[in-house]
Amino acid sequence: MTGPTAMPESSQDPAKSAVTSTEEQTSLDSHRRRSIRARLRGGNEVPARDTPAHGTAVFRLRRDGTELDFELAVHDIHNVVAAHIHLGAPAVNGPIVAFLFGPSPPGGGRREGVIARDTIRSGNLVGPLAGHPLADLVSEIRAGRAYVNVHTDDGVPPADTGPGDFPGGEIRGQI
Repeated sequence: MTGPTAMPESSQDPAKSAVTSTEEQTSLDSHRRRSIRARLRGGNEVPARDTPAHGTAVFRLRRDGTELDFELAVHDIHNVVAAHIHLGAPAVNGPIVAFLFGPSPPGGGRREGVIARDTIRSGNLVGPLAGHPLADLVSEIRAGRAYVNVHTDDGVPPADTGPGDFPGGEIRGQI
């Protein structure tokens, strides 16, 4: 992966992106299914964010376990500057371990639909997982200690003034 692939804006139906069962959330543990979906919401952020923005991140582990394909879709969000996988339990902020989108300049306007689609390999891991096999990230995901965070910034000080301006993260979802 040379960097996340930005996707053109689209008008994807958010209802189709919602997680419908616990089975989908835990399917990386299944031997038959190797995919998982995270629901991204402002209420999952620490601290919680009051925002209409929401999204989904879908991950699919390849059979040999050395590549993790992903697709990131967002809705009703403005000024997306980055998205990452972080290590951390629910309600706990943690370090970045993989890049999904960005960086993009602040003040980019509305984003809708798929914004990134790519593959994570062990060489793409950063922070505390740099130099580790991809299996270590997969173990953290299976243990409920990884989340997706989408960061926004309108480029106008001060930060954290409302939707479209949460550099620490506007929407988050446990993987």
